[in-house]
Amino acid sequence: NFRENIMNDRTKPSNASCGIRQNNSLAALGVLFSQQQISRAELARALGLNRSSSGSIISELLADSFVREVADSKQKSVRKVGSGRPGVLLELDPQAASFVGVEIGVEHISTLRIDMMANVVDFAVDNFDGRSTPVEDAIIQAMAQAFENIPKNELAQIRGVGLTCPAQMDRNGRVSLAPILGWKDVDLAALMRAALPIDVPIMIENEANCFAFGESYRHPEKRVGVSLFLVLESGVGGGIVIDGRLFRGAHGLAGEIGHLVVRNDHELEQVLGLDWLLDRHREITNRQTSNLQDLLNDVQDREPKAVQIADDWANDLAVAVVAVCRLLDPDRIVLGGSVAVLYPMVAGRVAHYVDGLQASTFPSARIEVHEAAETGAAYGAACMLHKRFLSPDDTRTVEGALE
Repeated sequence: NFRENIMNDRTKPSNASCGIRQNNSLAALGVLFSQQQISRAELARALGLNRSSSGSIISELLADSFVREVADSKQKSVRKVGSGRPGVLLELDPQAASFVGVEIGVEHISTLRIDMMANVVDFAVDNFDGRSTPVEDAIIQAMAQAFENIPKNELAQIRGVGLTCPAQMDRNGRVSLAPILGWKDVDLAALMRAALPIDVPIMIENEANCFAFGESYRHPEKRVGVSLFLVLESGVGGGIVIDGRLFRGAHGLAGEIGHLVVRNDHELEQVLGLDWLLDRHREITNRQTSNLQDLLNDVQDREPKAVQIADDWANDLAVAVVAVCRLLDPDRIVLGGSVAVLYPMVAGRVAHYVDGLQASTFPSARIEVHEAAETGAAYGAACMLHKRFLSPDDTRTVEGALE
């Protein structure tokens, strides 16, 4: 069908008109994704085409089952009896294509699948010991988890797989360093290719950047301004979005706020991360084991030593917020990852510490907790493939970051 033929069509000079048609078809899909439902006339205007040219594109998309017709429910609700047929709108067929997102964390692997409308179709999270699992085994386990519950008759609809993890990497999917996982100089793209059960485009990106990308993907109103995204897991990852575009910096490391030194020569990644919190909690309770829920319960019960841990966490977060506000001047800071659930319990203390550190004339960013923190990075990885699928200028299978 048209999506698989794009690259071949564009590499043949005699097929210039065909290439333009393919571009217009993809542009039509993009309009339908952003508008959800639209009339034929409105789609023609959005594409800048006459009705004849637009009609030809629509017919092709209908024939390929990427688009379907639906009744205009608003018009139908006000239509009088005998006033004629209700209007017909166009929308993407959610089942036309799907995209897989995979997040390899330190203590879990999250996998999900989104449909053509970027809705989550299925989601799974399994416990995982990232520190002691060789990278090859980690990739094999992650790909197996991603595909184990997908029916065979739906594999053909998968148009890409995105992988994300807490690591420093280049645009070709090669990890230079993943300190918590213990990975160094690893070609993740090659390992992923070898473990995939199907041949589809792949994408590999840092987990904070994926989280940042996915958070506003279906919400254009959130793309305006400057946003900092923090993934709070065993460590702390950061991503920056400026007017809807990821800002990576000169070497792809922009937003790595986790390496900011906050107190006693400790990096923010240490004092805000899950490992630090649980180590302190085990120390004060003399427990052999402790998990995040144990700590949250003790904080909620106002256990003094647990409250002190939470208060220290709030203070360190405030130091980071003030530093970021002075450097980036963001409109908002979005918290994701498992540890983000602690923030609502100490939001008042964070605001108190920020007020004490921040000059009154300097604006502070609003802090939000992502509504689906557990799926954030994996969802963003899938969305990156979704966006590339709908990009008219995409003629490559790129195994790296989305431009």
